[in-house]
Amino acid sequence: MKKRRVAAAAVTAALAMGLAACGGTSTTGGESGQSAAPAAKAEFNAALTKVFNPSTKKGGTIKFANSGDWDSLDPADTYYGYSWNFIRLYGRALTMFKSAPGAEGATVVPDLATDLGKPSEDFKTWTYTLRDGLKFEDGTPITSKDVAYAVARSTDKETFPNGPTYLKDMLNWPKGYEGPYKSKDVDFSSAIETPDDKTIIFHLTQPYSGFDYLAQMSPTMPVPKAKDTGAKYREHVISSGPYMFEKNEIGKGFTLVRNPHWDPATDPNRPALPDRIEVQTNVNADDLDNRLMSGDIHIDVAGTGVQPAAMSKILPDPNLKAQTDNPTLQRLWYTSISPTVKPLDNIDCRKAVLYAADKTGYQSAYGGEFSGGQIATNLMPPSIPGAQPFDLYPSGPDGTGDLAKAKEHLAACGQPNGFETNIAYRAERPKEKATAEALQQSLARVGIKLTLKPYPQADYFSLYAGKPPYVVENKLGLAVNGWGSDYPDGYGFLQQITDSRVIRETGGSSNISVRIPEVDKMFDQSLQEADAKKREPIWNAIDKRVMEEAVILPGVWAKSLLFRPKGLTNVFISDSQQMYDYVALGVQ
Repeated sequence: MKKRRVAAAAVTAALAMGLAACGGTSTTGGESGQSAAPAAKAEFNAALTKVFNPSTKKGGTIKFANSGDWDSLDPADTYYGYSWNFIRLYGRALTMFKSAPGAEGATVVPDLATDLGKPSEDFKTWTYTLRDGLKFEDGTPITSKDVAYAVARSTDKETFPNGPTYLKDMLNWPKGYEGPYKSKDVDFSSAIETPDDKTIIFHLTQPYSGFDYLAQMSPTMPVPKAKDTGAKYREHVISSGPYMFEKNEIGKGFTLVRNPHWDPATDPNRPALPDRIEVQTNVNADDLDNRLMSGDIHIDVAGTGVQPAAMSKILPDPNLKAQTDNPTLQRLWYTSISPTVKPLDNIDCRKAVLYAADKTGYQSAYGGEFSGGQIATNLMPPSIPGAQPFDLYPSGPDGTGDLAKAKEHLAACGQPNGFETNIAYRAERPKEKATAEALQQSLARVGIKLTLKPYPQADYFSLYAGKPPYVVENKLGLAVNGWGSDYPDGYGFLQQITDSRVIRETGGSSNISVRIPEVDKMFDQSLQEADAKKREPIWNAIDKRVMEEAVILPGVWAKSLLFRPKGLTNVFISDSQQMYDYVALGVQ
């Protein structure tokens, strides 16, 4: 479910996750009512590194659609990449990624804060000062206490199972602290101090030079304690951004309208061009693509690009292909292999899965080399700084698997004729279903029988694949998965999917198969090293150690084919979102 360097200078970073959206004819000028400029010429990859259809014209309605449902609209409880992109329309964090195309969009800039964080010499204390004039949607001033309360509530992983755990793990919380509901009125100033309404001070247990990257994550978006309704807060989040909720029907969709108390003078980052934003959820993925191509909707929020059926129409048609962008992502599509499900508790059974898998089938399930991506042999995508690709489990000369090696390891684990297990995937994602089917076929060649188990996207991690007791009880030996870098270094990519301490028995685990104490210690070691170059060997060592344990089957280092229908302005892909930047978009 994103993507940090800091101190005196802002450093680049990249939030990863998939999305698909928009583009179209151009308008120019600054105010609603201006005449349209000549239509911009549609070109393949026109929004990849620059703004397509630049405009400052305000007004109109942008229509989004999602093939599934949100994990949550609550800033404490969301971890999908598309949600982190979208949430900036109604929530403001202490910092954010700059809304700009290409590499410039991976720069961290102040948001609620006046400046980037001021660290202590040992990088264990970080201080931020809020801007003047900040208000919630009801006109109430936003204070440092609202930010502190938001972060504190995000530590309650029973109430909010989906959100990131960085701030819960890194801050110096009182022993046994479980958030403001369970640890009511407990003083948490050892972790966060608010000496006045404008100042917020974070205290870490270990040095971390990249804290500005954590400060841009959604848990620092302020929540007024008086309006907090716990798990029901997702039904009406109190806006701190340019848009507020007019209507929210869980499972169907929601509508955002302008927040009258958002002051653009306090927000240099958001142009807030459309007047209205409409979102439909649980729209069939293929229907969604067809509606994109017809212009009935503007943005596919799901984040993985168009489906194979749409690709077959788009790629042969020069006019349709000219309305697409094909970015390379810091994202891995992979399958988790659970060592807690028998017989996969035996490492040789897990290695048999890795050798038997047809990697070309995996790549085809995501759309082939052009729009699916490059066959992956380990975890870190090559674009992560310092990443060194390697292959411990070669798939044969044609990439379809090494069946002899698979059978050798099946014999070693006492299952010479194979075994049965279940494979989970997100029901609303056709590419994940195709992946599960491809693995079902390729593993059957050595006697490994997979039964497909689809689960809803919104609860996939909180109730099913990311809930360890459910995984064991329902024999989910394999789970189709995907991960985009929270920021562009090894920690931002690896920590949330390979550190065993993020595994939660109550559900919501982003890591659902890696339980290696040695890896946990290497992450702790990395926090003591301020030099990014010196941290890079640690990331490669973690990558290799996880692959040695055979608890992840890497599939594809991702690309996506994003379709931009006519009618949108300010369309571009930023390196932070690795998708169209939702904050910038306007509509004719």
